[in-house]
Amino acid sequence: MLNYVWLALILLGFASAVYLDVSDITSNKFRNNGQLNCTVEYSESFKNQKTTDAKIIVSKKSFGEFYNQSIENDLVIPATLTKTNQENLYQAFIKIDNSAPELLKEIAASSGKEDDIIGQIKFYSTLDSSKYSAKITLESVSFVYLKKVTNEAIKIAGTAVEIALGLIGLMAMWLGVMKVAEDAGLIKIIANFIKPVTRRIFPEIPPDHPAIGSMVMNISANMLGLGNAATPFGLKAMEELDTLNPNKGTATNSMITFLAINTAGLTLIPATAIAVRAAAGSSDPTIIIGTTMFAAFCSTLTGLTMAKLFHLISSGKEKFLETVKRNLKKILFIILVILSVIVLSSSGALKFLSFIFNEMTFNLFKRTIEIISVIAIPVIIVSFIGFGAYKKVKVYEQFVEGAKEGFNIAVRIIPYLVAMLVAIAIFRAGGAMNNWLVPILKIVTDPLGMPAEALPMALMRPLSGSGSLGIMAEIMKVHGPDSFIGILVSTFFGSTETTFYVLAVYFGAVNIKNTRYALPVGLIADVAGILAALFIVTLLYG
Repeated sequence: MLNYVWLALILLGFASAVYLDVSDITSNKFRNNGQLNCTVEYSESFKNQKTTDAKIIVSKKSFGEFYNQSIENDLVIPATLTKTNQENLYQAFIKIDNSAPELLKEIAASSGKEDDIIGQIKFYSTLDSSKYSAKITLESVSFVYLKKVTNEAIKIAGTAVEIALGLIGLMAMWLGVMKVAEDAGLIKIIANFIKPVTRRIFPEIPPDHPAIGSMVMNISANMLGLGNAATPFGLKAMEELDTLNPNKGTATNSMITFLAINTAGLTLIPATAIAVRAAAGSSDPTIIIGTTMFAAFCSTLTGLTMAKLFHLISSGKEKFLETVKRNLKKILFIILVILSVIVLSSSGALKFLSFIFNEMTFNLFKRTIEIISVIAIPVIIVSFIGFGAYKKVKVYEQFVEGAKEGFNIAVRIIPYLVAMLVAIAIFRAGGAMNNWLVPILKIVTDPLGMPAEALPMALMRPLSGSGSLGIMAEIMKVHGPDSFIGILVSTFFGSTETTFYVLAVYFGAVNIKNTRYALPVGLIADVAGILAALFIVTLLYG
């Protein structure tokens, strides 16, 4: 499945880039070699200098007539002018910022730097002592999207290696700690303590297997927002799960179930989203904690349910029907709960229940989780190492042995990470998402009440953490962090995970090539999280 998705991302991204570039060339979108009317402001000593700073002023009327695009205000752009050998002809080095029209940003990006444009200015007549009437010809632009594809693919390949190398230190530290705890028998104690839960979720794993402890540590770290600790624990869990794998290179049911929980993004405190909201000037950055927990719970429940359902389907028709009959009462109960939630929400009862969970209780809960998040890492390290010393484990030697294993895992995931991130970069840079996928999905999302402005965020979240973070920040900048859309995209970010990244890293750690139905399960969980976020945010703040 992942092979076809990977190939589709690349082909669609490339096809979109070619189509859009041909369309731009055919329509002469960038008006190559055309002359745009403008006014140049300069100092009085301008004519006596070879190079000088100036301001180029383009009226919104001239810009609209030239590019056939409207802008709200006249453009005032700083530039450095350099004399040429021709009379009244100057080379212009123009600097733009984020307030510039998107078309000028595209022109700048096509040359490699995103804020520089080179052009030529021809002076025609003096308007007053410091102004000239002029025409400017900007640098020729072509194959914008194909250049983006090339640049982004090269850039993200380097970024993927940096991510993997950045994991080496964390992997070495945490797997060193885990090795001490494992030899001391602490992991086995943890596994036995939660045996009633893990036996139901992971029936294929022996209750005292080391994978249970690693998975519990990973899930706990994710819930507390400790991403730097969650990944090493998760990779260690995958290695332990692979020891039970009879068919190396193919994902097991337990692996898929574990990653369903990971990609669901279950968390108690969405620290990153809260920080971005605070930076954007929100009056209540933590308002998304409740909505995030609800959406993440729905996403996790859906992921687990779909994983189990796919397990049954893959086991054969007879076993599937037998299991459905055996659990018919439970299935009917779940359906009843879902219907009850729908009825309660439509009647307004859920809004009343939200008031019962008053502000004092909510703040106490939030503060408790924050304190646990702060002390969790040092407590884990000290308690694990201390327990090892108590059990007379050679803690230093075992820590070093575990750290060596962490180094090997971090290096091993590089090819998988590069492959996945490059495909995503080509898909994004080629314009396939914004120009093809978004318009198609709007047919479905518009009737659900999904704001068009929030859809790119929902689509980007499973693909790229940094990309979705940028979209979230931009949306909050435009609409405000405390607006309906601002709260919605914040909840999207906090309650879902970068599914493609997680699958690439975790499966890459154990050389899994046949991922079976792990990707559909993860994406369905993401969709459930997005819809649940839309539901709860609309219910409370719509």
